[in-house]
Amino acid sequence: MTAGPTPAARSNTRVGVVTFPGSLDDRDTQRAIRLAGAEAVPLWHKDKSLQQVDAVVLPGGFSYGDYLRAGAISRFSPLMEKVIDGARAGLPVLGICNGFQVLTEAHLLPGAMLGNDHLHFICRDQKLRVENTATAWTGDYAAGQEIHIPLKNMDGRYVADSRTLDMLEAEGRVAFRYLDVNPNGSLRDIAGITNEAGNVVGLMPHPEHAVEPLVGSGRTDGLPFFTSIIKKLVSA
Repeated sequence: MTAGPTPAARSNTRVGVVTFPGSLDDRDTQRAIRLAGAEAVPLWHKDKSLQQVDAVVLPGGFSYGDYLRAGAISRFSPLMEKVIDGARAGLPVLGICNGFQVLTEAHLLPGAMLGNDHLHFICRDQKLRVENTATAWTGDYAAGQEIHIPLKNMDGRYVADSRTLDMLEAEGRVAFRYLDVNPNGSLRDIAGITNEAGNVVGLMPHPEHAVEPLVGSGRTDGLPFFTSIIKKLVSA
């Protein structure tokens, strides 16, 4: 069992969590935000306001049953218009698993998510390396830090053309990389990426399932995602 960071002091930071039809991990994400010291604000996909939140998380699940393509329908939910506009203006946005899929469909992050190369759903604890600590969501990690985060997905294979992959590598925009084993065939072992500004991050593993030592994997390696954003916003 690894010791986790001390949660940030209770702040006035408000982090919205969007629920789509088929979201599974919105409640877990809200709890992770509260444990980190912020206020979790539930947001419904049909809302037309972000309720003045300071950051947004798109949680995991199977929005709209992954019909058509994972994340493809959610991208057109009314609230996503506000999320897209906000992200382009600097609003911190984190997409976890299905949320990462939505971010690629919304073109807030480059590339796409395809079915796992072994054609099976996967659920396991996954070892990652933190590649970028300069984003709004990764500041509480150390560069090169190795962490374990639960992973569960069917369409988790990150793909992009060679030019995009080279750009991500050259600009340091690969945020996380799979270690020891590539669980889904993601190109260049990419587990998560960031946009150029560093305010939008997407990853397939689930940090909200690794925030309490007595629950899930028994690790708290995911808590820094949520303490990072609080510190970033408080210091802004």
